[in-house]
Amino acid sequence: MNPISNPALVPPGNLGPSTPVAPPGAPNRTGGTPAAPADAPSRSGGAPGAAGTAGGVAAPAPPASSFADVLAHAGAGRLQFSKHALARVERRGIELGAGTLGRLSQGVDRAASKGSRDSLVLVDGTAFVVSVSNRTVITAVGSEHMKDNVFTNIDSAVIA
Repeated sequence: MNPISNPALVPPGNLGPSTPVAPPGAPNRTGGTPAAPADAPSRSGGAPGAAGTAGGVAAPAPPASSFADVLAHAGAGRLQFSKHALARVERRGIELGAGTLGRLSQGVDRAASKGSRDSLVLVDGTAFVVSVSNRTVITAVGSEHMKDNVFTNIDSAVIA
């Protein structure tokens, strides 16, 4: 029986060669070098079945990011201020320059890396209570208003 006439011996997705297939390592009928097994890597170093190999199939695309990953990266780095926090900043005359906001954002990043949910972030004598999970400043207290204050419902403190 011709090995090609047996459907069980035909490689999937391939109609098979026009000449009988030699066993791996045996000299081929043309007298050349032995044929490489179908699962051997190509000479270019690629994996079996990778693009660029004879009769290869394109490599699968890398897995797509989950929705949560995409959402986390979309809002990463941007801090939001609650209405209450904006009113406190304005009423207490707290300066929010680019340097202060950058250090505050870095402090929130550090708190997030440790698994914090609500953190007190101190930047140059100004205290910011921040919801780390949604990167929202809840309130802000300047150094002149901190006397006799108690910060509650926080699980971490960061000096930025």
